[in-house]
Amino acid sequence: MYPEHTPHVPAQRAVEVHQPTPYPPAVHVPATVVPVQPNAVPAVASIVLPDGRVVTGYAINPTQPEPIAAKPAVSRTAVNVALGGAGFLAVCGGLVLLTSFIAALTAFISQLIILAAVIFGGWIAVQLFSARGHPGGTTVNIRKAVIKRNHFHG
Repeated sequence: MYPEHTPHVPAQRAVEVHQPTPYPPAVHVPATVVPVQPNAVPAVASIVLPDGRVVTGYAINPTQPEPIAAKPAVSRTAVNVALGGAGFLAVCGGLVLLTSFIAALTAFISQLIILAAVIFGGWIAVQLFSARGHPGGTTVNIRKAVIKRNHFHG
């Protein structure tokens, strides 16, 4: 801890000694005892210990706490009816949600079918009423009732 070339001299301290100061003994003043007659004579109990000694004394009753206001008891039938009603409402709510989900899904699918029919019908209409003809293909003109392939002229 100290370098080798530095001489170590322990610090010298002045030592103080403190002597305890004694307190004077307390003066005991006996209190006046006023005899009071109890309202009822308590019962004296005797207990025989396992080693054969007999201990006699007054029984001390433990203090009883104040009784808490008793809540009225709830019948099991009322609890079962309440739980059954809550379960019934939960099931009904779930069925309403399921029904609305199925209705929404049905509407969505029907809209997809209608959209596909419109797109496919539009494609067919474009193919039928397009002004340009396809060489070598079948030409159908419904207004003039001309069908090239079967050589039908109306």
